[in-house]
Amino acid sequence: MSGDPQSVDAVVLGAGAAGLMCAIAAGRRGRRVAVLDHARKLGTKILISGGGRCNFTNLEIAPERFLSRNPQFARSALGRFTQWDFIGLVEAHGIAWHEKTLGQLFCDGSAREILDLLLAECRDAGVRVVPGAPVREVARAPEAGGGFTVRSEAGTWSAPRLVLATGGPSIPKTGATGFAYELARQFGLGLVEPRPGLVPLTLDAEQLELARPLSGVAVDSVASYGKAAFREATLFTHRGVSGPAILQVSSYWQAGADARGREGRAGESRDRDATVRLDLLPAADADWLVGRKRDRPKIALATALAEALPQRLAQRLVEQGALGDGLAGTPLAELKDARLRQIAARLKDWQVRPAGTEGFAKAEVALGGVDTAALEQKTLEAKAVPGLHVIGEAVDVTGWLGGYNFQWAWSSGWAAGQAL
Repeated sequence: MSGDPQSVDAVVLGAGAAGLMCAIAAGRRGRRVAVLDHARKLGTKILISGGGRCNFTNLEIAPERFLSRNPQFARSALGRFTQWDFIGLVEAHGIAWHEKTLGQLFCDGSAREILDLLLAECRDAGVRVVPGAPVREVARAPEAGGGFTVRSEAGTWSAPRLVLATGGPSIPKTGATGFAYELARQFGLGLVEPRPGLVPLTLDAEQLELARPLSGVAVDSVASYGKAAFREATLFTHRGVSGPAILQVSSYWQAGADARGREGRAGESRDRDATVRLDLLPAADADWLVGRKRDRPKIALATALAEALPQRLAQRLVEQGALGDGLAGTPLAELKDARLRQIAARLKDWQVRPAGTEGFAKAEVALGGVDTAALEQKTLEAKAVPGLHVIGEAVDVTGWLGGYNFQWAWSSGWAAGQAL
């Protein structure tokens, strides 16, 4: 490598949520830290998150709400730097916030406030943040404990500690890449196959016959896969289904594919039995239509369904024959109670067989990543490569939708920062 390296205590690759928090934690401890980022504009994922208001954490953070091959791995970091710790930091900077729903916390103003908080904390901790510094080479000194040398377009750096915080390939329009995976392979760290997480699901042509005309229609639902179930909106799209309920369950659907060893490149699925179930009548019981028949026997089935479902959806289900033949225009009085219970049961257990996903381009986060078996739980240091730490989205830890992945970034960054 050419040039005289600048010597620091730690080099952090990636100036996103995890990387900046790690640098802050280390800088506060008196460590000399340089944070390198390939982008000239920092914190793009932070700035676009939460519709521009940054869903920065969740009041209900719990280890059980994170997916990983080792479900216990996130527990240490999450317990040592909690949502309350980050809320305290937000309040110390005078940032107003509110709870939107399901414990999700957002800035009252702009996501820019969170990025400004992190950069201000870096300045106060003496951290040097270097944008526009694509990394060209990372090498480890041959002697034991010799540290690392990083050659970037903004200079060459040497340090005994190196932190991989470049995230995963989700939302590539922000400049996200799989660079962390490349470096992990270079240093011999195992990977859990990366997959799109919190991502819309696509449907095959047969299922799209029903769904595509409903594009833009949202319905209150409970989406479930296995034991995971989420009550939020399901949104029909021109390619399949989306909305918060689907995004949540998609991660479990993808993780199920990984567990079965199924080929899982973005947009592909060979497992036709991986069924996602939708309760389209979460507020109604199996006798709901029977009760409507007693109250208003002359109304048509579609009219009754439109009292609990969006009108376009109710009409489409009846006209397309999805609930049975010959139901269009049929009054409830002409349908036997058993038939009405059967229709309600179908709506409360609507089965969807995803053909695949919308891929990393539409994914909120990447599932998989650096295998936790290769990392120390407390410090996120590579067991076989002393001085190398991996944090944030690059690790095989993925949270629910709603601020969970930001909290993993804060917690894992802080935990590694205590060890630099």
